[in-house]
Amino acid sequence: MLHVVLFRPEIPQNTGNIGRVCALTRSRLHLIYPLGFRITDRHLKRSGMDYWNSLDVVHHQTWEDFLQYGKGPKRLWLFTTHAKQTYWDVQFADEDGLLFGNEGAGAPPWLHEWAGAERSVRIPQPDPALRSLNLSTAAGIGVYEALRQLRPPGL
Repeated sequence: MLHVVLFRPEIPQNTGNIGRVCALTRSRLHLIYPLGFRITDRHLKRSGMDYWNSLDVVHHQTWEDFLQYGKGPKRLWLFTTHAKQTYWDVQFADEDGLLFGNEGAGAPPWLHEWAGAERSVRIPQPDPALRSLNLSTAAGIGVYEALRQLRPPGL
Protein backbone atom coordinates (compact mmCIF):
# COMPACT_ATOMS: atom_id res chain seq x y z
CA MET A 1 0.00 0.00 0.00
CA LEU A 2 1.06 3.53 -0.73
CA HIS A 3 0.20 6.50 1.46
CA VAL A 4 -0.57 9.94 0.05
CA VAL A 5 -0.13 12.67 2.63
CA LEU A 6 -1.59 16.13 2.08
CA PHE A 7 -0.25 18.78 4.43
CA ARG A 8 -2.99 21.36 4.99
CA PRO A 9 -4.61 21.21 1.54
CA GLU A 10 -6.59 24.31 0.58
CA ILE A 11 -8.64 23.50 -2.53
CA PRO A 12 -11.42 20.91 -2.24
CA GLN A 13 -11.37 19.95 -5.91
CA ASN A 14 -7.70 18.96 -5.68
CA THR A 15 -8.31 16.87 -2.58
CA GLY A 16 -11.31 15.24 -4.26
CA ASN A 17 -9.25 14.36 -7.33
CA ILE A 18 -6.44 12.97 -5.18
CA GLY A 19 -8.98 10.98 -3.17
CA ARG A 20 -10.24 9.47 -6.40
CA VAL A 21 -6.70 8.42 -7.39
CA CYS A 22 -6.19 6.93 -3.93
CA ALA A 23 -9.46 4.99 -4.05
CA LEU A 24 -8.67 3.59 -7.51
CA THR A 25 -5.14 2.57 -6.53
CA ARG A 26 -5.99 1.35 -3.01
CA SER A 27 -3.69 3.96 -1.50
CA ARG A 28 -4.39 5.48 1.91
CA LEU A 29 -5.01 9.23 1.97
CA HIS A 30 -3.84 11.19 5.01
CA LEU A 31 -5.22 14.70 5.50
CA ILE A 32 -3.29 16.89 7.92
CA TYR A 33 -5.32 19.77 9.33
CA PRO A 34 -6.21 22.53 9.15
CA LEU A 35 -7.89 22.14 5.78
CA GLY A 36 -8.84 25.13 3.65
CA PHE A 37 -12.38 23.74 3.31
CA ARG A 38 -14.90 21.56 5.13
CA ILE A 39 -14.75 17.87 4.38
CA THR A 40 -18.44 18.05 3.48
CA ASP A 41 -17.75 20.61 0.74
CA ARG A 42 -19.80 19.88 -2.37
CA HIS A 43 -16.76 20.56 -4.60
CA LEU A 44 -14.79 17.89 -2.76
CA LYS A 45 -17.59 15.37 -3.10
CA ARG A 46 -18.15 16.22 -6.76
CA SER A 47 -14.45 15.81 -7.62
CA GLY A 48 -14.22 12.53 -5.72
CA MET A 49 -17.69 11.52 -6.93
CA ASP A 50 -18.81 8.12 -5.74
CA TYR A 51 -15.19 7.11 -5.09
CA TRP A 52 -15.14 9.04 -1.81
CA ASN A 53 -17.12 6.28 -0.06
CA SER A 54 -14.49 3.70 -1.11
CA LEU A 55 -11.58 5.82 0.06
CA ASP A 56 -9.28 4.82 2.91
CA VAL A 57 -8.83 8.29 4.43
CA VAL A 58 -7.33 9.22 7.79
CA HIS A 59 -7.68 12.66 9.34
CA HIS A 60 -4.90 14.08 11.50
CA GLN A 61 -5.38 17.24 13.54
CA THR A 62 -1.65 18.07 13.52
CA TRP A 63 1.65 16.97 11.97
CA GLU A 64 2.57 15.43 15.34
CA ASP A 65 -0.65 13.40 15.35
CA PHE A 66 0.24 12.11 11.89
CA LEU A 67 3.73 11.08 13.05
CA GLN A 68 2.25 9.23 16.04
CA TYR A 69 -0.33 7.36 13.95
CA GLY A 70 0.45 3.66 14.11
CA LYS A 71 -0.71 2.78 10.59
CA GLY A 72 1.17 5.44 8.68
CA PRO A 73 3.92 5.15 6.08
CA LYS A 74 7.25 3.57 6.95
CA ARG A 75 9.12 6.20 4.93
CA LEU A 76 8.13 9.59 3.54
CA TRP A 77 9.10 11.32 0.31
CA LEU A 78 8.47 15.07 0.19
CA PHE A 79 7.50 16.20 -3.31
CA THR A 80 8.81 19.74 -3.71
CA THR A 81 10.08 22.03 -6.44
CA HIS A 82 13.09 22.74 -4.18
CA ALA A 83 14.55 19.21 -4.31
CA LYS A 84 17.71 18.36 -6.23
CA GLN A 85 16.84 14.74 -7.06
CA THR A 86 13.88 13.81 -9.21
CA TYR A 87 11.28 11.20 -8.42
CA TRP A 88 12.87 9.13 -11.21
CA ASP A 89 16.08 8.93 -9.14
CA VAL A 90 14.60 7.09 -6.16
CA GLN A 91 13.36 3.59 -5.52
CA PHE A 92 9.91 3.56 -3.94
CA ALA A 93 8.93 0.75 -1.58
CA ASP A 94 5.70 -0.74 -0.27
CA GLU A 95 4.29 1.37 2.58
CA ASP A 96 6.05 4.54 1.38
CA GLY A 97 4.31 7.86 1.82
CA LEU A 98 4.22 10.61 -0.77
CA LEU A 99 4.00 13.94 1.04
CA PHE A 100 2.69 17.09 -0.63
CA GLY A 101 2.47 20.65 0.69
CA ASN A 102 -0.54 22.83 0.03
CA GLU A 103 -1.49 24.74 -3.08
CA GLY A 104 -0.68 28.23 -1.78
CA ALA A 105 2.63 27.87 0.03
CA GLY A 106 3.81 24.32 -0.55
CA ALA A 107 5.59 22.72 2.37
CA PRO A 108 6.88 25.05 5.10
CA PRO A 109 10.66 25.39 5.61
CA TRP A 110 10.61 23.28 8.78
CA LEU A 111 9.03 20.40 6.82
CA HIS A 112 11.77 20.65 4.19
CA GLU A 113 14.34 20.45 7.01
CA TRP A 114 12.52 17.49 8.55
CA ALA A 115 12.53 15.58 5.24
CA GLY A 116 16.09 16.50 4.31
CA ALA A 117 17.60 16.40 0.85
CA GLU A 118 17.73 12.59 0.81
CA ARG A 119 13.93 12.26 1.18
CA SER A 120 12.92 15.19 -1.04
CA VAL A 121 12.11 14.73 -4.71
CA ARG A 122 10.89 16.93 -7.53
CA ILE A 123 8.96 16.37 -10.70
CA PRO A 124 11.11 17.74 -13.52
CA GLN A 125 9.74 20.72 -15.38
CA PRO A 126 11.62 22.03 -18.39
CA ASP A 127 10.37 25.61 -17.99
CA PRO A 128 11.66 27.00 -14.68
CA ALA A 129 9.80 30.26 -15.29
CA LEU A 130 6.53 28.48 -14.48
CA ARG A 131 5.74 27.89 -10.82
CA SER A 132 4.69 24.24 -10.55
CA LEU A 133 2.15 21.59 -11.45
CA ASN A 134 -1.31 21.48 -9.95
CA LEU A 135 -1.36 19.53 -6.67
CA SER A 136 -3.67 16.79 -7.91
CA THR A 137 -1.61 16.35 -11.08
CA ALA A 138 1.61 16.10 -9.06
CA ALA A 139 0.07 13.56 -6.69
CA GLY A 140 -1.18 11.46 -9.60
CA ILE A 141 2.26 11.47 -11.21
CA GLY A 142 3.90 10.44 -7.93
CA VAL A 143 1.42 7.67 -7.15
CA TYR A 144 1.61 6.10 -10.58
CA GLU A 145 5.41 6.22 -10.71
CA ALA A 146 5.59 4.46 -7.35
CA LEU A 147 3.07 1.88 -8.54
CA ARG A 148 4.98 1.41 -11.79
CA GLN A 149 8.04 0.54 -9.75
CA LEU A 150 6.20 -1.68 -7.27
CA ARG A 151 3.87 -3.41 -9.77
CA PRO A 152 1.43 -4.64 -7.12
CA PRO A 153 -0.94 -7.50 -7.99
CA GLY A 154 -4.27 -6.40 -9.39
CA LEU A 155 -3.02 -3.25 -11.12
